[in-house]
Amino acid sequence: MKRPLILASTSRYRRELLARLHLDFDVQPPDVDESPHPGEAPRALALRLALDKARAVAARFPQAVVIGSDQVADLAGEPLGKPGDHARATAQLRRMRGQTLVFQTAVAVVCGATGFEQVELAPVRVVFRELTDAAIERYLRAERPYDCAGSAKSEGLGIALLDAIDSDDPTALVGLPLIRTCRMLRAAGVELL
Repeated sequence: MKRPLILASTSRYRRELLARLHLDFDVQPPDVDESPHPGEAPRALALRLALDKARAVAARFPQAVVIGSDQVADLAGEPLGKPGDHARATAQLRRMRGQTLVFQTAVAVVCGATGFEQVELAPVRVVFRELTDAAIERYLRAERPYDCAGSAKSEGLGIALLDAIDSDDPTALVGLPLIRTCRMLRAAGVELL
C-alpha cells in the first residue's frame, strides 16, 4: 500500500529540499510549541521538536508517513533560534563571529498506522569568520535571514560569513538532512527510485 507522504513544516526551505526527491507530498503545519524546556540542550531540543512535529501531524493523518524536522544553532551549549528581526540577527552574528557553532538538525519519520517512528540527528559544525559590524550589516540588509536559526543562510550570501563547514549530510545545514531522510523513508516503506 502506498501511503501519503506529509512534510510537517511551514518552512519553505524544507519544502524545497524535500522536492529534490521527486516525491509527491503534502505540507501540513505541525502547530507545536517550539519553546525549549528549562536546561534543555540544543541537541535534545532539536530531536524533541522534530519528533513532536512528526507526531502531531501523524495524529491528524494516521495513514500517512510524516516527516518532521527541526534545527537549533548551538553556541557552546546555548540554543540560538530564529532571530525574527534585524536587531536580534545583528546580536546573534556579533556573538558568532570567530566562533565555531554546531547546527543541530534533527529529522523524524512517523507513521501512526504502522507504528513506525525514527528520529536522527545530523550535526553540522560551522566556523564563522571574524566579521566586522559593517560586514554583518551589509549581509543582513542583502539577505534578511530573520527566519533562519543562527541568522545565516549558507545556501545564499551567508556562505561569505563562513570559514568552514563540516557535515556528513550536506543539506542538513539548510534545514533537512536528505541522506538521513532517504534512509528513514526507505525504512518506513517509501520507494524513492
